[in-house]
Amino acid sequence: MTESIYPFTEDFDVTPSVQADFDKNGYIIVRSLLDSEEVKLLKDALESDEGIIRYAFGRDDGEGGRSRMVLWNQPGNDITGVMARCEKVAGTMEKLLGGEVYHYHTKLMMKDARTGGAFVWHQDYGYWYENGCIFPDMGTVFIALDQATQENGCLKVCDPGLHRIGRIDHVRVGDQVGADVERVTEVQKFLPLVHVELEPGDALFFHCNLLHRSEQNHSDKRRWAFLVAYNRASNNPVIEHHHSRYVPMSKVSNTAIKKCTTATDLTGKDFFDPATEVSLKKITEKTER
Repeated sequence: MTESIYPFTEDFDVTPSVQADFDKNGYIIVRSLLDSEEVKLLKDALESDEGIIRYAFGRDDGEGGRSRMVLWNQPGNDITGVMARCEKVAGTMEKLLGGEVYHYHTKLMMKDARTGGAFVWHQDYGYWYENGCIFPDMGTVFIALDQATQENGCLKVCDPGLHRIGRIDHVRVGDQVGADVERVTEVQKFLPLVHVELEPGDALFFHCNLLHRSEQNHSDKRRWAFLVAYNRASNNPVIEHHHSRYVPMSKVSNTAIKKCTTATDLTGKDFFDPATEVSLKKITEKTER
């Protein structure tokens, strides 16, 4: 796993060795992608009663736990939008995926202390395939807002190269939709399990076919994370869906984060309403036929 970890510096770039690690393992970790001031600015905006928190909804995990989240489809001009469009986030993912990307959606994942729910094994492309995205030319940047440890439900992945097995069928697993359990069991015989422990500001850049999950949070420490999903412009979905189709993304410099003066401006963000969650309903219907 150490071969996929890099410290962020102002001259950080996707060099051939960085690209090779991403292609081999399906992810890279960039330590301190956001500095302490940037983390504070983002957390202050996310925790504000005037911000996106008012659009949060909950998800039961079927095992007594519950996680909250907020999801939006357009980046907007608030600090979350600036973050999603800045060079060290969007520009890095653009290079890792090998071409122009656009903002597919962003979400705040809130796994609160003692009550935060688990998420079953899944691939993001297991869902996005159903949205009309023909190719797995997609990825997510997972940025830790709090310390993420085994105790408070950090991500778990199989390493290395799990993303190269392709898309696994996604079916009903308890009260969630996840990767086929029998297939996952076989996969785990070949690849070791890795706990992705992160400090605030650390980022995991991962491919949409990377199999991952997280456990419940039984600790006294919450585990919040900020995730931005991107799609290649060449992979524009072939059907209309509740996530965004291709909209050109205007990237901004990294310095724009600390200069943002509209931290909680929610104009045009297109928040997700769970009542319209077509993709998971379609998967569930397939498994119940």
